[in-house]
Parts: sequence; structure tokens; C-alpha cells
Amino acid sequence: MGFWARTAFSFLAVVLLGTLEAQQTPKHASSGPAIPVADPGTITDNVYHNTAFGFAYKLPFGWVDRTQDMREDSTDPKKSALLLAVFERPPEASGESVNSAVVVAAEAASSYPGLRNAENYFGPLTDLTKSKGLKVVNEPYEYSVGARQLMRGDFSKPLGSLTMHQCTLVMMDKGYIVSFTFIGGTEDEVDGLVEGLSFAGKPSSPHK
Repeated sequence: MGFWARTAFSFLAVVLLGTLEAQQTPKHASSGPAIPVADPGTITDNVYHNTAFGFAYKLPFGWVDRTQDMREDSTDPKKSALLLAVFERPPEASGESVNSAVVVAAEAASSYPGLRNAENYFGPLTDLTKSKGLKVVNEPYEYSVGARQLMRGDFSKPLGSLTMHQCTLVMMDKGYIVSFTFIGGTEDEVDGLVEGLSFAGKPSSPHK
């Protein structure tokens, strides 16, 4: 595995830690009723569909789906679920560029007592990313994908002569926090990856 491939894969593990656990301190779930298991979704004709949360993602041509490989067997599906994890190239393949990726995850909002909206989620997520050497490029702000309103945060991290860019979109739906994380070698590449996301079967039209 080449250096940049290893770095990108390790960083994606950090992203998964952020999206699935976000806080390294113990959480206390609410005493309310159990939340139904999140729909894992399906990939058909190179498009990932998730009917539970009403979105689709058009995978870039030739990308590698590693969702199943990266799901942790110990994860409680009533609290969190990795929905999608795709890479530009296999993590074991050598490369001299950032191994771009898209990660979608869902967490039970009850895992975060006092969490009221998607913006609040960026508190623990930002703390974690900073602890791993990323810097905040843009504080959380409202971002539209078609008619759907989400919160967006932007981060970056230098990797030798390269820079890894990350954008995370977050929404709250049906008792879950759903996060969409996009990783690329440039801001334009990341924005291009975001354009593959759409809701309710409608073409995406993201704008700030």
C-alpha cells in the first residue's frame, strides 16, 4: 500500500470515528423507545439509494465500494450505521494523490443528550477532527441540496506536498443524525463529489 493510500485510508477511519462515535467520552442513551434500525440502502446501476432517509448518491465511475468491509461488527445498528463508504481506488493500491472518498453514516440522535439540531453535532465532530490535525476552513453554515437544507462544515489537512480537503454535510431525520462526508484533493473536487447527492429522487442542485 502506497503512502498516500495508507494516509487516506487512515484518515477515513478517523472520519468514521467522527461520524459513528464523534465523542471519545462515554455516551448516555436516552431511556425512550428504541429507534428502528437504519435502512442500509442499496446500489443499483452505480447509484446508491436509501429510501428511509429519501436520498440517492451517484457513485463516480470506477470507484470501489468498501462499505461492507468497513462496517464494524460490534456497532449497535439501533444507535449507528455506516451506510456507504466508497473510494476512488482501493485503499491497498499505491497512488501519489489523495485517495478521494465518500462516507455516509447515521447515528441515533438519542446518543447525544441535549442535541437539538444538526449544527450542534459539529461541536464534537470538530473537536475530533482538530485532534487529528485537521483545521477548520469554514465553520458550520446552511447548505442546500435541491430543496433539502443541511448544515455544512469544511476542513483540510496538509499531507506533504498535498492537501486533503473534507466537507461534511449533516441533517437530522427520523431520530437520526445523518452525515455525508466527502474527501478530495482540492476544494473543487470535493464540491464535484457533493453534486452526486440528491434527495427524493430529484436532481441535486447544491449551492451555498
